[in-house]
Amino acid sequence: MPSFFSKRDLHFNLYELLKVEQLTSYDYFQDHDRQSFDMVLDAAEQIANKMLHPLLTEMDRKEPQLMDGTIRVHEGMKAITKRFGEDGWINATFSYDEGGQQLPVTVQNAAAFIFQAANYSASVYPFLTTGAANLIRSFGSKELIEQYTPLMYSGRWQGTMALTEPNAGSSLSDISTAAEPTSEEGVYKITGQKIFISCGDHDACENIVHLLLAKIKGGPAGTKGISLFVVPKKRITENGHTNNGVTTAGVYHKMGYKGAPIAHLMFGSDETCLGYLVGEPHKGLTYMFQMMNEARVGVGMNATAIGTAAYYASLAYAKERPQGRPITAKDPTQPQTLIVHHADVKRMLLFQKSVVEGALSLLLQCGLWADLAHVTEGEAKERAELLLDLLTPVAKSYPSEMCCQTTSAAVQILGGAGYTTDFPVEQYYREARIHPIHEGTTGIHGLDLLGRKLTLHGGKGLQYLMEEIKNTIAEAKQSDQPQLLDLAARLEGALERVQTVTTSLLNLAKQDKELFLADATLYLDFFGIVTIAWQWLKQAIQAQKGLMMTNSEENRNFYQGKVATANYFFDYELVKISSLALRLTSHTKGTVEMQPDWF
Repeated sequence: MPSFFSKRDLHFNLYELLKVEQLTSYDYFQDHDRQSFDMVLDAAEQIANKMLHPLLTEMDRKEPQLMDGTIRVHEGMKAITKRFGEDGWINATFSYDEGGQQLPVTVQNAAAFIFQAANYSASVYPFLTTGAANLIRSFGSKELIEQYTPLMYSGRWQGTMALTEPNAGSSLSDISTAAEPTSEEGVYKITGQKIFISCGDHDACENIVHLLLAKIKGGPAGTKGISLFVVPKKRITENGHTNNGVTTAGVYHKMGYKGAPIAHLMFGSDETCLGYLVGEPHKGLTYMFQMMNEARVGVGMNATAIGTAAYYASLAYAKERPQGRPITAKDPTQPQTLIVHHADVKRMLLFQKSVVEGALSLLLQCGLWADLAHVTEGEAKERAELLLDLLTPVAKSYPSEMCCQTTSAAVQILGGAGYTTDFPVEQYYREARIHPIHEGTTGIHGLDLLGRKLTLHGGKGLQYLMEEIKNTIAEAKQSDQPQLLDLAARLEGALERVQTVTTSLLNLAKQDKELFLADATLYLDFFGIVTIAWQWLKQAIQAQKGLMMTNSEENRNFYQGKVATANYFFDYELVKISSLALRLTSHTKGTVEMQPDWF
């Protein structure tokens, strides 16, 4: 088994829990089957083992450097980006007409999880290009699609998302990058700067294609005036390519995730920079949200992958490291026991396992909803779309926040060794910290869930989610297994709490909007814990079915581990919603009334 993920758990999620082969009954996916899905996952594992994981530590130690106006990255990235392009990973989910493989998003996300667990930094490059190319193919003109996407799919050109500015981080209404029309329709002069642009410049490809937000001069104020542009580093000309006035002003040196460069870019500061309008003027933010929502689920998967790699590193250490003796052993002459036998170490391992496997289950479920939204119609399509939309803040934020804690637990298991560069867990701990920031901070996603998603479409998304969870509870209640009956009853009680807390907050919104949203992040925590508990009940039900059908000791251990972890999550994590519910229904104004001068 690879040292950084579990193929068995991935197969359990895809084939036993989600039954992903059901997708092949739809025309779009009909050329696929279990064998082709396995081939995709096996190919991902081979690349991860041979190309990505061997560079994990080296890419962390050899940070990108700005030299002669270009960011130099690890030399191994040239082969990796070439391989991703040649093997079709960048556009695998796109249609045959576009050179894609019509691969389900669910399976592609599973493959991406393998890459991310092997080497997060290296995995970022190709999938940023996927998101940028998807925007062009979705909203760009035929000319833009033909000029840019083939070279992006090939891996020769890098794609980026250029939003953030020095004075406009998450507040996109305040961006100042400007677009001035030229005499040529759809072509604009771009001036401004962007910061924190992932893979915004590097020497592992031939060109960088920025999907950039800017305001057309004379347009509406705020977010209504934002437009989307394709802005290449090198402009296409009749004679080939020429510089397009995009200057790399600096490269940020980060806490973790060091193998992928984060650039500070200047547009049009020393020579003309041209941008090509994508879609209609002033609809840029609407278009960009497609990529952002895909990226948000991707960030959740990134966090889960890093948390998973840290879990398996600490598990391996715990099974090899002798330290101390059992609590009841009094004879100091007896040999030490492995630390995996200590209850507190098992608690930390169970904590990691419950978070990363629960989060992976939800994220792959989100992939399935994305696939069903693509191939179904009517109510089935609406259901999949609204469930995915509602749970995107949870899918992004729960693993992002919790894997900061699980990677910390991995370091703790290794003790002093975990704090050194001799083991990978310190790197995982550093790399995990970016995800609560990437693609919207946790606070923003709390505001999105409580202030927008719950009531969107008349609250239909929440209604669908409640139905899904109640269906899982009903299935568990049909079992004769006492453990499942207990978990079902506890999740049913948690659902009642969700309804009570949500009703209380929505009533508050009518009286005091600021107070209503003051603890939106805590509501996101509360909602996320219940959502992951639902995933664990689903896993426990399937594991009990597996236990009744298998004679394999290896399978029995796997399924017993699932049931034990579900119990752990309900015993140690689900119970946290009691205090959160108390806080969320108290409506005291501590944070609202606190004054800056009092700190």
